[in-house]
Amino acid sequence: MTIHVHQICLHNAVIENISEISLVTDMQTVTAKVQLAWNDMIETENESLRERVGDLEKKVLEQGDEIVCLRSTLADALRRLNQLEGSRTLSLNTSVLKNGNTPRAGNHYGGNGHHLISPTLSQKEVTLRYRSTNEHPVSALRDPVRRVPSHNSTHSSLPQRRAVHYQSTGSLHSDSPSSSSVSPVPPASPSPSPTRPATAQKSQRSNGTNLYNSKRWSSTGDFNQAQQFSVAPQSSTLASSTRDATYNNEEGSVRMFLRGRPINLYAPTADIATYDITKVATAPSSKLKLDWVYGYRGKDCRSNLYLLPTGEMVYFVASVAVLYNVEEQSQRHYLGHTDDIKCLTIHPNKLLVATGQTAGHDSREGKPHIRVWNSVSLATVVVLGLGEFERSISCLSFSKADGGSLLCAIDEGNDHNISVWDWQKNEKGHKITETKCSMDTVVAAEFHPLERNQIVTCGKGHISFWTLDTGGTLYKRNGIFETTRDRPKYVTCLAFTQNGDVLSGDSNGSVVIWSRGTNNIKKVARNVHEGSVFSICALKEGSIITGGGKDGKLIQFDTSMHPTGYEAQVAEHLGGIRTVSEGRGSQLLVGSTRNCILIGSLSMGFSPAVLGHTDELWALCPHPTLAQFLTAGFDRIVQLWDSLSHSVVWSKDIAEQAQSAAFSSNGHIIIVGCVSGKWIVMDSETREIYSTHVDGNEPIQVVKFSPDGQLLALGSRDNYIYIYQVTDGAKHYTRLGRCTCWEDKCRRRCSTGAIIDKLSGHSSFITHIDWSSDNEYLRSNSGDYELLYWKVKVCRQVPQSTQLRDVAWASNSCVLSFSTIGIWPEGADGTDVNACERSNKAKLMATGDDFGKVKLYSYPVKQPKSLCHSYGGHSSHVTNVTFLHDDSRLISIGGKDTSVLQWQII
Repeated sequence: MTIHVHQICLHNAVIENISEISLVTDMQTVTAKVQLAWNDMIETENESLRERVGDLEKKVLEQGDEIVCLRSTLADALRRLNQLEGSRTLSLNTSVLKNGNTPRAGNHYGGNGHHLISPTLSQKEVTLRYRSTNEHPVSALRDPVRRVPSHNSTHSSLPQRRAVHYQSTGSLHSDSPSSSSVSPVPPASPSPSPTRPATAQKSQRSNGTNLYNSKRWSSTGDFNQAQQFSVAPQSSTLASSTRDATYNNEEGSVRMFLRGRPINLYAPTADIATYDITKVATAPSSKLKLDWVYGYRGKDCRSNLYLLPTGEMVYFVASVAVLYNVEEQSQRHYLGHTDDIKCLTIHPNKLLVATGQTAGHDSREGKPHIRVWNSVSLATVVVLGLGEFERSISCLSFSKADGGSLLCAIDEGNDHNISVWDWQKNEKGHKITETKCSMDTVVAAEFHPLERNQIVTCGKGHISFWTLDTGGTLYKRNGIFETTRDRPKYVTCLAFTQNGDVLSGDSNGSVVIWSRGTNNIKKVARNVHEGSVFSICALKEGSIITGGGKDGKLIQFDTSMHPTGYEAQVAEHLGGIRTVSEGRGSQLLVGSTRNCILIGSLSMGFSPAVLGHTDELWALCPHPTLAQFLTAGFDRIVQLWDSLSHSVVWSKDIAEQAQSAAFSSNGHIIIVGCVSGKWIVMDSETREIYSTHVDGNEPIQVVKFSPDGQLLALGSRDNYIYIYQVTDGAKHYTRLGRCTCWEDKCRRRCSTGAIIDKLSGHSSFITHIDWSSDNEYLRSNSGDYELLYWKVKVCRQVPQSTQLRDVAWASNSCVLSFSTIGIWPEGADGTDVNACERSNKAKLMATGDDFGKVKLYSYPVKQPKSLCHSYGGHSSHVTNVTFLHDDSRLISIGGKDTSVLQWQII
C-alpha cells in the first residue's frame, strides 16, 4: 500500500515537471515569436524611414533646383535690363563726344574703354556720375558669398598703389551693344615718356633665356605696367624698339637692332625732313572688342561643359571661358585668366563658376591659380592659390551636401596633390588641407553629392575615397577590385546615382558601381564600350548615359545599369566622346575629343554647335569680298568660316598639314601651302582640288597673289621665293622662276661683319612677303631678320633698298619695314612678333606675338616708341592676324591653343 502511494506521488510529480517544462517551452516559443515580430516591425519601419528620407532628399534637391532656376532667371532678367541701360549710357557718352568733348591721349578708360572720363574730374565726381550699374542687381541676387574688393570701373588720375587686385567689370552689362564680352579693367594709359615703359618691358624679359627657349607656349605679354593680377585686354602700352635705335638725317634711315643685329630701314622721301625718332606715337582711337570665340578644348580636358539655368553653355578654350547661348546665338566671355584654362566646375547654386589655369612662363602673372567668378556679371569673386600650386590645376569640384562652402583642387605637379579650400574665407581664401593624392595621373575629383566631406578621386590604376574630418585632415581608402583582371589601367570618369552610389568608368570599357559609403564594388557592367569610357552622366530622372572615347557611342542605362535600348553614334570625323552633361529637357550636351560640341538627344540624334581645330594653327586669310575667312593647320583640316553667322561654311580634310593660305583676287580660288612643300589649288565654293604642286621639301611659309591676280608668290622654308604666272581664272599656274640675287654670285656682309658668298637672296627661311601696288616688286622678311626687295619679272634681288623707299605697297605683312618699327618691344629677339597686318583703309595695324597678345596700333607704326592697345585671350603664341575685307573685324589665331578669336573694331 505504501509503495502504491509512493508511485502515485512520483507519477504526479513527473506530470507536474512535464507541465512546467511544457509551460517554459511555450513561453520561449512565444517570446521568440514576439521577438521575430518585433524585428520584422523594426525592419519595416527602417525601410519605410529610408524611403521617406530618400523621398525627402529628392524633394530637397528638386526644390533646390527650382530655387536655382528662379534665381538664375532673375539674374538673367537683370543682366538684360542692364544691357539696355549700358546701351543708353553708351549713346549718352557718344553724344557727349559728338558735341566736341574729344578725349585727350592721357584720358583714362573705364570698363572696356567706352566710358571716357576726363582726368580733371575728382574721384568723387567720377563715382557719382558713372556709378556702377550692377550695384542693385548684384545685391538683389543676395549671393551668400563674400565679394573681393576690386578695381572700380573708373580710374583716378592719381598713381595706383602697388598691390594685387582682381579684375571686376563693375557692371552687369557689356560696354558695347554688339558684344557681351566683359573684360578686366585696364590700367591707365601710360605717360608718353620712354623711361617707365621701357623699364617695364626690360624687366618683363629679364629671364630672356628661359623665355626664349619656351616662348612657344608663353602667354604673359605686357603686364608689367599694370600693377594688378589680371589680363589687360584693352590697355595702352608703350612698345619701344631698342634704346639704341638711331636716325640718320642724311640717308633718311633708321638703324635698329634685333638680337644684336643691325637693321637699316629707309624712310619715304616725304618723311625724311620731318621725321623725329624721339616722338611718341599715340594709340589709335579705334579699339578691339572680343566678338566671338571659335573652338573648344576637348582634346585633353574633361568635365568642362555645362548648361547654366539661363540657357548658356559654359566651356573654355585657350584662356577664355565662353558662355554661349545657342538659341540666341550670343556669346559672353570671361577673360580673367592669363594662360590655358585646364578645368571648370559649377557651384551648386548654378551661378558661380570656378576655373583653374596652368602655369605660364612669367614668374608673376603666369602662376597657376583658381578663379571663382559670377556667371551673370562676369565679376571675379576670389582668386585662390597664387603661389600654392606647382604646375596646373587639372580638377576642381565644389562641395554639394553643404551648399558649396568648400572647393577641392588637384595639382598636376609630381605628387598630384589634393587640396581643399574654404574659398569664402579671407580675401584670398583659406586652404584647409593639402596632401599627396597619387604617384600617378589623377583625371577626376568630385565631392559626394549626399555625404558631407566625402571626396572621390580617380586616375591611372586607382580610385580613392577620401574623408575630411573635423580637424581638417584627409583620410584615404583605395577602391578594392575583386580580381586583378578587374583592375583597369585607368579609371577615367566619375558620377553618382540618386541613392549615393558611385559610378566609375574605366579603360576596360566597364562601368563599376561602388556602394555608398564604402570602397567595395557593388556591381560591374563589363564591355559597355569598345575602348575607354570617357564620361558618365547621371540624369535627374534616374537614367545613366555613358560615352565612349574610342567608339563614339552614347548608351543609356537604367538605375541598375541595365541597357534601355537607346543609344546614338557620333560621326567619326567629330571625334570620340570626351564629356556628356544634361541639357534642357531631354537634350544632352556632348564635348568631343576633336574639339567639337554637339547638342541633341538619343532619339533625335546630335548636331554640332561648336567646331574647332585640333592641332597647331598657322594658316589664315580673309575673303576679298565677303565677311568670311579661312583657317588651316597641322590637323590637315581647312575650314571656311562666316563671321556674321559665326559658323563653319565648310570643312575639308586635305590629308596634308597646312602652313599658309591665300584667296585669289576674286575669291573663287584658294591656295593652301603645306608643310611638305606641296601647295594645293582649291575651289572656294565646291572644295574641289584642281591641282597639287611641289616646290622643294620644306614648308611653304607664306603665299600671296599679286594685286591684279596675275602672279603668285610662295615663300618657302628652303630660303626661296617661287613666282608663278596665273591663268585660266586662277586654275592654271606656270612657274616663272625663283628669286635669287641680282648676280649669280654676290658677296655680302653677314651680321658679324665677315664677307660671305651666297647663291640665293635670303640666307634663312622666308617669313613674310608683300606685293607692290603696281605688281612689279616684292619685299620679303626672313628668319635671320633680313628685309630684301625683288624685281618680280626677272626674279632678281634689287640690291639698293633706297631705290624702293617710295614704292606703294598693296599690303604690309612684313614685320621688318620702316612702317613697322614701333611694333618691336625692347629687347626683342626678332621672333617675338609672329605676324602683322595693315587694315585695308591703312589706318590701323594689328600684330600677334609670342606672348599670346593681339595689339592694335595706328598705322604707320614708324616711331620706335609707339602706344598701342593690347588684348589677351590666346594662351599660346598668336601665329596670324588679319582684317576682314571691310575692316569691321579682326581675326586672330593661336598656335597650340587651336583657338580662333574674332574681334570687333569699335
